[in-house]
Amino acid sequence: MSTLLIGYDLLRPRQEYGPLIQRLKTMGSWWHCLDSTWLLKTTLTTVQVRDQLMGLLDPNDRLLVIDVSGRARAWVGFSEECASWLRNNV
Repeated sequence: MSTLLIGYDLLRPRQEYGPLIQRLKTMGSWWHCLDSTWLLKTTLTTVQVRDQLMGLLDPNDRLLVIDVSGRARAWVGFSEECASWLRNNV
């Protein structure tokens, strides 16, 4: 399994985030403690995640999917629940 970082900008005013969020939640174990940024522990590749989310985006939206499975990591300011997920999955 890999841990993927997913970031997005939905640029149309009042664009609906619900379908994108629901799809992300079905792709594996997830962490969502920053706006528009997710970490996803999944068997899917970066390309598979991108392709599954593209249909939920407008042409002017932005999407970034990066494999961050390496051991280098640091954070500050998160709740214990968020920090625990990071410790156990990244």
